[in-house]
Amino acid sequence: MLGKDYEGQECALASALEVLGERWTLLIVRDAFFGVRRYSDWVARLYIQRAVLSDRLRGLVANGILRKREDPERAGRQIYELTPAGTELWPALHALIAWGARHRRPSTNSYRHASCGTELGPGAMCPACGVVPPAADVLVVPRPGGVRGRTDAVSAAMRAERHLLEPIEARGYRAGAAPTRSAA
Repeated sequence: MLGKDYEGQECALASALEVLGERWTLLIVRDAFFGVRRYSDWVARLYIQRAVLSDRLRGLVANGILRKREDPERAGRQIYELTPAGTELWPALHALIAWGARHRRPSTNSYRHASCGTELGPGAMCPACGVVPPAADVLVVPRPGGVRGRTDAVSAAMRAERHLLEPIEARGYRAGAAPTRSAA
């Protein structure tokens, strides 16, 4: 098993990768931007093993990317939210999404500056305004003809235009129900 640190590396990138570089971690962060806040919703959305998800969430909380608090709607359960340090990851995450869309497969979403409606450019910059809008001022707009094969309630809730960080309410998903696997 590979270690989690980059012993002997003194650069900021190695330090960031110690927090964000494990498999599943960036997908968990991505979904937190998309409004996923509940453990059961990540399970439904990512098909991730529960032990791995628990480990990644613990690490993200310990490293100040997510904060955990009591779920006001479900006694004894927690929700996870991005911290200010976590929300600062938006431009880097957008850059990875844009790279993937250019070199791997088309993105199922576009990302627009909510204040003016302009699609974000490189580095999450709004070309019309010349600013990188904060994540809460970014609209996620599903592209027509995007992948629609996912049938879990979390993915279905993500098909609506919404602001980043707006909580997803995945109605109809039952914790423990087997999700339907199909193209993401």
